[in-house]
Amino acid sequence: MNILFVLGGLLGLVLGGEYLVRGAVALAQRVGLSPLVIGLTVVGFGTSAPELVTSVQAALLGAPDIALGNVVGSNIANILLILGLAALIAPIGIARRSFARDGTVMLAASLLCLGLVMLGRIDRLAGILALVGLATYLIYTFRSDRDSQQAAEPLPDQARIGLALLWLLGGLVLTIVSARFLVTGSVALAQAVGLSEAVIGLTIVAVGTSMPELVTSVIAARRGQSDVALGNVVGSNIFNILGVLGVTAVIQPVNVAAQNATLDIWVMLGASVALIACAAFGGRVTRGQGAAFALAYAGYIAVLLV
Repeated sequence: MNILFVLGGLLGLVLGGEYLVRGAVALAQRVGLSPLVIGLTVVGFGTSAPELVTSVQAALLGAPDIALGNVVGSNIANILLILGLAALIAPIGIARRSFARDGTVMLAASLLCLGLVMLGRIDRLAGILALVGLATYLIYTFRSDRDSQQAAEPLPDQARIGLALLWLLGGLVLTIVSARFLVTGSVALAQAVGLSEAVIGLTIVAVGTSMPELVTSVIAARRGQSDVALGNVVGSNIFNILGVLGVTAVIQPVNVAAQNATLDIWVMLGASVALIACAAFGGRVTRGQGAAFALAYAGYIAVLLV
């Protein structure tokens, strides 16, 4: 039954994230947002809805290791696994000017997460500061791109506002229900097989809640929309730390597991630096670098399981 909970929760998160993002993008296009801004905010933050709901419910259910492991593990998977696979499909070009801003915010958020993890506890004050940082970033992004970016072209089958809202709300409800099943089943499985909640959060839960990002980035890469694929990953990573962890800590302060402090947070920081290095020195993520990212992720998972 717990296995069915996990599988059903994962499937529900994928479907819920798909409809949530579809509705959010349709609404954003009505407003005339650019593809980059849609990738960074609407798609990036929308695909992080599973992480948000899952982490909050994990904290409320008394599983803080899953709550933090979900955030850190999702950020690692976003860069090494998702961006790696997307780059294998098609090299991802990086607009250095815009990435200089967004990559800097992603690195700053990662360093903030590192500091909080080293303190051993993420309290409500830290959560409030993270949410203030997220709001500041959003306001600045919309203002700076409002005049410099071209408006997004509407899709031929662009949904009506009512249908878009229906997708958005239906996807959110499905995501909330699925996250509850995923967390409940994952906690029970961790206890049954002797795995720590931190490992479950970093693997099954993190990859499961990152499925919307994976689907979105791969589809964007296949369509040649590298700005959406990259913006999706960067925006999601920023929101995971400042938004997901911020909201979770405000609702329920999170204690840090030893493993998060000794291994996982450093892998997340290293992945962020590697992406920034690709942007700084090459202006793109090549297929070779994508393969290296994917192999690094496989090695990280192997270390966790061992």
